[in-house]
Amino acid sequence: MEQVNVVEHFMELENRIESLIETCKLFEIEIEELKEQNQELTQKLQEKVVVEQQHHELKSVVRQKIDSLMGRLDEISENQQEN
Repeated sequence: MEQVNVVEHFMELENRIESLIETCKLFEIEIEELKEQNQELTQKLQEKVVVEQQHHELKSVVRQKIDSLMGRLDEISENQQEN
């Protein structure tokens, strides 16, 4: 009777261990998927940062051009007022 009990306990333990192994495999798969998602999001973020920097640079160039044109218009306006 005692041997049967021990065998049952070992079978139960074996089943639990198999279940844990399967759970660990699922977690490993999920971790890999999350790593891939993280890499994709990191890449997208880096691309966004580059685009924002380019936008900022373009905005700065446009601002300089506008300021230059405004300065020229002021000069023309001043020259016309003097005449």
